Amino acid sequence: MNNTTDTYISIGSNLGNRLETIQEAIFLIAKNIGIVKKCSKVYECPSWGFSGENFLNACLHVQTKLPPEELLINLIEIEKKLGRERSTNNGYQSRTIDLDIIYYDKLIQEDSNLTIPHPKLQDRLFVLKPLADIAPQFYHPTLNKDTRNLIQECKDKSVLTKTTYTLFCNKKELLATAQFLSIEGNIGAG
Repeated sequence: MNNTTDTYISIGSNLGNRLETIQEAIFLIAKNIGIVKKCSKVYECPSWGFSGENFLNACLHVQTKLPPEELLINLIEIEKKLGRERSTNNGYQSRTIDLDIIYYDKLIQEDSNLTIPHPKLQDRLFVLKPLADIAPQFYHPTLNKDTRNLIQECKDKSVLTKTTYTLFCNKKELLATAQFLSIEGNIGAG
């Protein structure tokens, strides 16, 4: 893919079938945004900043041709498609899906619609741990520290549990793991 940008996206869910929703979001990202190069492990952790069900969280490495603003618009559309309803209330709340741009290569951008890198990523263990699975040596462009160092300095002491769930970067990868059984015999016999 020519003229692509490496971007890192945080993905989380704490409502409904969390794993299925996250996997569907990944397939929609692969279809509408770009090539999903890597998926982290899936972590379960308590809700952060409010009282709610536990979240499943992961991070993705995506190569995209979309500029940052268009990437954000597409991520919001995917959230809507998967049932996310944004509230006008201040504060955090439960959600079917949450997609955040963590990094857009080394871009530094701050405006009323979008801040890159994500302004709170260094404070959130549920972002840093999955990010370390796929980009342990990626340097934060303003803090000048890699993911591993950010984890060591993170003040968030939430307990994260690495699950045994597997995420697939695209539908072909999923189908490659499927096992099929073929039964042959006379037509009409049995």
